[in-house]
Amino acid sequence: MNYSEELKRVAKRVVWFKAPEETLQEPKLFLAHLMTYGTLGDIATAMKYYSEADFDLVLKDPPAGIFDRRSWNYWNLRYHHEPVPPLPQRLLPGTDFIGT
Repeated sequence: MNYSEELKRVAKRVVWFKAPEETLQEPKLFLAHLMTYGTLGDIATAMKYYSEADFDLVLKDPPAGIFDRRSWNYWNLRYHHEPVPPLPQRLLPGTDFIGT
C-alpha cells in the first residue's frame, strides 16, 4: 500500500521501533500508539486518513500494554465510553501475573 509521507512521519515518531510502512499495515497498533504518544499535530494528520470510527474501534478492542492511564481515560471520555472501562492488561504467558 502507498502511504503519504506525512503519515509515515507520524508512524515513525509514535512507533519508533518499526518501519513506518510496517506500522501502518497494522492500523489498530498504529492508532493505539498515536492515541498514547501522538501530539495534537500527529493526531490531526492521522484524522485526514482515519475516521472517528477507526479511533473508537481501537478503544473497543485495544491492544494491551500500550495505553497509559491518562491517555486511556482521555480517549474513552472523548468517545463517551462512560464509565471508563479498566485499562487493558495482558496476562504474561506461563504466569498468573497481569502486566500493563
